[in-house]
Amino acid sequence: MPKLLIDLTPLREIPAYRRIFTAVSISNIGQQMTAVAVAIQVYDITKSSFAVGLVGVAQLLPLVVLGLFGGAMSDSYDRRTIGFVSAVGMAGASVLLLIQALADNQQAWPLYLFVAMSSGFYAVGNPARQAIIPRIVPTELLQSANSLSFLTWNIGFTIGPLLGGVLIAATGTVGVAYAVDAVAFTVMMWAMWSLPKLPPMAGAPLKPNLSSVKEGIGFLAGKRNIQMTFYVDLVAMIFGMPRALFPAIALLWYGDSAVSTAAIVGLLTAAPALGAALSAIFSGPLQRVYKQGTAIIWSIVGWGSAITAFGLTKNLYAALFFLAIAGAADNISAIFRTTMMQVVIPDEYRGRLQGLFTVVVAGGPRLGDFESGTVAAIGGEQLSVVSGGLACIACTFALVKWHKPFMKYDSREPVA
Repeated sequence: MPKLLIDLTPLREIPAYRRIFTAVSISNIGQQMTAVAVAIQVYDITKSSFAVGLVGVAQLLPLVVLGLFGGAMSDSYDRRTIGFVSAVGMAGASVLLLIQALADNQQAWPLYLFVAMSSGFYAVGNPARQAIIPRIVPTELLQSANSLSFLTWNIGFTIGPLLGGVLIAATGTVGVAYAVDAVAFTVMMWAMWSLPKLPPMAGAPLKPNLSSVKEGIGFLAGKRNIQMTFYVDLVAMIFGMPRALFPAIALLWYGDSAVSTAAIVGLLTAAPALGAALSAIFSGPLQRVYKQGTAIIWSIVGWGSAITAFGLTKNLYAALFFLAIAGAADNISAIFRTTMMQVVIPDEYRGRLQGLFTVVVAGGPRLGDFESGTVAAIGGEQLSVVSGGLACIACTFALVKWHKPFMKYDSREPVA
């Protein structure tokens, strides 16, 4: 009988992984506090869900451009150094957000500028951090390490929005969230600097340039199983991500609640991450799931169904429940998608493919912010949420029809 709880072996046996786990846990809390604070501040300034959705657009361009180039850098340069420099840059962006909050800024454009700056440094550093994991963790422990990584990621997504919402409501200012975020990044700097040097492997490009980026993307040619992991995540995040609507939903749907609007935004943002964290804690049985393609598809369908249900209820407790179910489904998909990539991609390509993965995983929700904000501006928040969930399900089945062998992918005989 498979173990019920998550496998802690990578934390017990690999000190370097343990340091990264700790740093990501702390820095994610700060990042998610900032995400809630930016959404609240933009909505407070503009009173527009569309304007909140534009935060995602501001983050998208740096993600696309620098995510691909950052991946190439991770294959050509020391990954430890790249991770450290990106942490310094993201801390700097949080300091600038804090300064504009203390100056009582009443315009949205500085917020767009500073989140774009943070997004750019994230895009450069994340491929390096992700490509480090297969270098310090044995292949047989990769899925366990990925489960732990997504657990800590979702702990941040759970605690960060809740803590951010509560602190903003208690202090009456978003500045407290930005301050915590800036301090939290110092832990990431320590974790990156304490790693051993991680120079490029044999066969890696000597310099990160357009040719090496093209070579990395060209690696995907004909590898439809890897392509599918990108496509299904884009579908889920573009159509089924209602995050940009949370400030408006908190005010318009639950504005008569005894709980403040800022705290409700925190609850709505944290609920998917709480569900994801619980699914990671009880991920022991996932170690015995070999048909990972099938598991990914049904997880994405579960995400879309739960988001649709969230859009059909005006009960806050039911809404939080459905968002938690959505988060659990998304986390299961993410664990399998990440493991598939790490197993079938050679190390000399991992940085560049992780860069593309960063563009998809981080860029998809930003497109989702824009999509949901735009549809809400046209037809209202409920139409945006429900239509997005249904579109996610429909597009997922269309992708399965395009590449049916994905449902037969077996981790015991991995094929790209």
